[in-house]
Amino acid sequence: MPPKSNRKALCEYDKEIYRRRNEVERMFSLIKEKRRVATRYDKLDDTYVSFVNLAFINIASNDMFLM
Repeated sequence: MPPKSNRKALCEYDKEIYRRRNEVERMFSLIKEKRRVATRYDKLDDTYVSFVNLAFINIASNDMFLM
């Protein structure tokens, strides 16, 4: 994470890694909006992964209509 601007000794960080981390966190935030995926009602791993994929498809299709 980037240091605060008022910090006396600034530590170095990789901006590209920080951007990627932010993208991943935002994706998890979007996926958690889908209640079934967030609470994981499915018993089998394959079923859960398929619902995660469906949630991503739903998110992607909604984003296409917003452009």
